[in-house]
Amino acid sequence: MFVEVMLTVVATSIIQSVFGAGVLLFGTPLLLLFGYEFVDVLTILLPISIAINLLQILKDHTQIDFVFYRNIAILTLPFIAVFLFLVTHARINISFLIGGFLLFIAFKEFLPSVARIIDGMMKYETPYFIIMGIVHGVSNLGGSLLTAMIHHKKYQKDVARVTVATSYCTFALIQLLTLALFSKQQIDLSINQTGIYAIVGVLVFMFSDEVLYTQIDREKYQRIFAGFLAISGVVLMLRSMV
Repeated sequence: MFVEVMLTVVATSIIQSVFGAGVLLFGTPLLLLFGYEFVDVLTILLPISIAINLLQILKDHTQIDFVFYRNIAILTLPFIAVFLFLVTHARINISFLIGGFLLFIAFKEFLPSVARIIDGMMKYETPYFIIMGIVHGVSNLGGSLLTAMIHHKKYQKDVARVTVATSYCTFALIQLLTLALFSKQQIDLSINQTGIYAIVGVLVFMFSDEVLYTQIDREKYQRIFAGFLAISGVVLMLRSMV
């Protein structure tokens, strides 16, 4: 299964280099399809995601929206820890619902009626951030809700990417800490393989950052981000039916 994992790492690292998310969002359903257990998927993908996010944070740390990040820290992180602890004993599949939500968000760029509905819904940020934590704890897919909220705010592309990266990195650190404290018996972690995956992910990020990300202007970034959300939605809905 090494080849399948490596291809997944390369493909999702390219996506994460552009949007600040992708390794967990796409890597999780792909590795589950390949037959990996949920906790094993986390131990493979979390270090890669953290490594790439840290590089993005170092590059653009002055662009972070700290008001947004404060809400993440207060409202989302506790629920990630609690529900990840619970889900190690009972899997919950909500991929179809999240996928449909992402498709709906993606339509905002093209349908004014959808834009009005979403604008009204996302005014209630407190319950949204809490739901994000629950979703990420039980499925590793809360990044989909995170990117949807960032897309809704229409940040400049550097602000969008580094704010997603900072939040996502913190998600991953909380998940690793929770697994280390409460799920040691379930972790089968190969340090050598994990290190190789992380190094490959970082190298792919560095290449993609120069070749892809720097060439995308703000207007194109918004449209591409909408496409990213739509594809994420389709992948998650397909995953739920397998």
